[in-house]
Amino acid sequence: MRIIGKVAELQALADCERAAGEKIALVPTMGALHAGHLSLVETARERADRVWVSIFVNPTQFESAAEASRYPRDRERDLQCCRDAGVDVVFAPEPDEMVDPANQTWVEVGEVARPLCGRSRPGHFRAVATIVAKLLLAAKPHLAVFGEKDYQQLAVIRRMVRDLGFDVEIVGAPTVREPDGLALSSRNVQLHPEARRQAVALVRALDAAEGAVASGELDAARLLARATAEIEKAPLARIDYVELRDAHSLGPVPEKLADPALLALAVYFDSPERDAAEAVRLIDNRVLDPRRASSSG
Repeated sequence: MRIIGKVAELQALADCERAAGEKIALVPTMGALHAGHLSLVETARERADRVWVSIFVNPTQFESAAEASRYPRDRERDLQCCRDAGVDVVFAPEPDEMVDPANQTWVEVGEVARPLCGRSRPGHFRAVATIVAKLLLAAKPHLAVFGEKDYQQLAVIRRMVRDLGFDVEIVGAPTVREPDGLALSSRNVQLHPEARRQAVALVRALDAAEGAVASGELDAARLLARATAEIEKAPLARIDYVELRDAHSLGPVPEKLADPALLALAVYFDSPERDAAEAVRLIDNRVLDPRRASSSG
């Protein structure tokens, strides 16, 4: 496995691989790798000859320097995970290789980036889109694989690639979950044990809404109320948002669902022993399809 830290070196390798007729797949990550990331590697391996993983904690996408400093990091473990998974190249640049304080150019996606996390974390998707664009320009992959747990991020990147004409296929891979249903996330390790136990409220909320739709409930307000009620059963949970959005555009949904709708959740989990500023924010989602509703509703 080759480890590269410079953009120019990665670009040169990409040119050589492409000239040799090799198909490159990139899996962008921020490290703290887990089984969810490795499932993206597996998806990449099924579709390409060469699998490259980038490991870069993007400092510009956090709300504060303190939040960025708390993000879990374990470079040696990440590299070993990549070796074990048969990754061909790891791109692990230093921050100054990807982020220049004098930078005057940003990639800003419009409507799809505005609701949900875009509203609660201003500037987040501008930071994400800019770094992902840089990664795509550095690696020159034929395809890049992202997890569907970060549904809005995937939508933003797809829109950016489409609008700017990047010659790359963006592939979404299903969310991988813990045995109790909690979506795998690098942030899960930061949860207090009691908060970790309560965090399954997210998947209970998704299940409750999905079950209601399957039984014929299509009223958006009532579906949101069911999901919210499940989360509120967790004493350590603080809701950032519980929203229904059009599954394709992320625009508003009608009062009665008629087309697939994204139920998106973002919830902070406090710790009994820490300051509220150190709460762990988890996200999850599910697409609810009213076409599968029973006729009895």
